[in-house]
Amino acid sequence: MQALHFENKRAKLKRVPLPAVAEGYALVRVIASGICSTDLQLLRGYYDFKGIPGHEFVGRVEGPTGSAWLGKRVVGEINLACRNCEWCRKGWGRHCPNRKVLGIVNHPGAHAEWLSLPEVNLHEVPPEVSDEEALFTEPLAAACEILDQIPVGAGTRAAVLGPGKLGRLAAQVLRTAGADVQLIGRPKGKKDPVKSASFDLVVEATGSPEGMPRAVRIVRPRGTIVWKSTHHGPAKFDAAPLVVNEITVVGSRCGRFAPALELLRRRRVEVASLMAEEFPLSKGPKAMAEAAKAGMLKVVLRP
Repeated sequence: MQALHFENKRAKLKRVPLPAVAEGYALVRVIASGICSTDLQLLRGYYDFKGIPGHEFVGRVEGPTGSAWLGKRVVGEINLACRNCEWCRKGWGRHCPNRKVLGIVNHPGAHAEWLSLPEVNLHEVPPEVSDEEALFTEPLAAACEILDQIPVGAGTRAAVLGPGKLGRLAAQVLRTAGADVQLIGRPKGKKDPVKSASFDLVVEATGSPEGMPRAVRIVRPRGTIVWKSTHHGPAKFDAAPLVVNEITVVGSRCGRFAPALELLRRRRVEVASLMAEEFPLSKGPKAMAEAAKAGMLKVVLRP
């Protein structure tokens, strides 16, 4: 099959064997996959990644024979947990120390014609949700995770740093919970229009090391920062205000797919405006270059 392959900070098309389908796994024909910020970071050297990237996808199950999932249109959770360790027994498989991660850690990803995933990771896409909308399930689930981690409700003054794909999804999710949300972009020039520490909640979703210093500056005393960004290279900032102002910092990663699919099904969030460009998989390297442009929204690959 054809797949996009990263190696030595370069993206190229490569012919590779069909993925192996172990017991309990499904063979999924990829309908479309989405390029995300993590893919861009992997190409820049994050995790010293080598292989097939991609973890945002929608596909159709076409194997193995006899699977109850055959023919279903699906999305899939990205963490492949061992299901035996202490973390897995507690239901926290996303933190399993033995886990593999689709398109990120030791498991070939979705920027390919086919992929394999454990059947327990699959979620059927409701008929009301289009293929293009389903592509946003994984990042929308990551946005929904904020509501699982901290209380948010009417009267919560929230700022989301980073008006990219994840930031816009996070802002919409917070509004469904009743929060008063301000979506904040990069400051123009040297002056930052947002100066005062006045937000109860700040979601840092810039994808840049520059985001956290700004989040620390604008969160109110005893407020909360939800740190969403992953990036190649450390974030450097003065941590003293976190202590002095008694700020809570919450790392936030993946989320549950069921709430995300329900928001899409009920049209509680809008994702069509996040679509930017679409490329055939054969143009994968060009698509990566487009996705890396400043301000670019979702770039989609289709096998």
